[in-house]
Amino acid sequence: MRTESSADENSPIALVPEIVPQSPWHVIAVEVLPGFRLQVAFIDGLQGVVDMSGLVHSPKAGVFAALADPHIFAQVKIEHGAVTWPGELDLAPDAMHTAIQKHGEWLLQ
Repeated sequence: MRTESSADENSPIALVPEIVPQSPWHVIAVEVLPGFRLQVAFIDGLQGVVDMSGLVHSPKAGVFAALADPHIFAQVKIEHGAVTWPGELDLAPDAMHTAIQKHGEWLLQ
């Protein structure tokens, strides 16, 4: 397994600075909680809960209806600072951050 790059001092790779996300809504951690909820943490230190129980069981769930299966819901991961699931499902991290900042949780219905 490769853990370090071995770029020469004069190679183009050595000249490119590391990209560090600056957006406060960049999600850095997600944990599945009971009841179709998630615990999330953002790069700026904000933490909170995303409650999707109303959405996944709603007749208006659309593509998110697939997440009513607990096994699929548990496949949550982070891609590029956003909470995602298989099937190209994701949540808007900026809206999530704003709601959690105001209310401590984001209730999706």
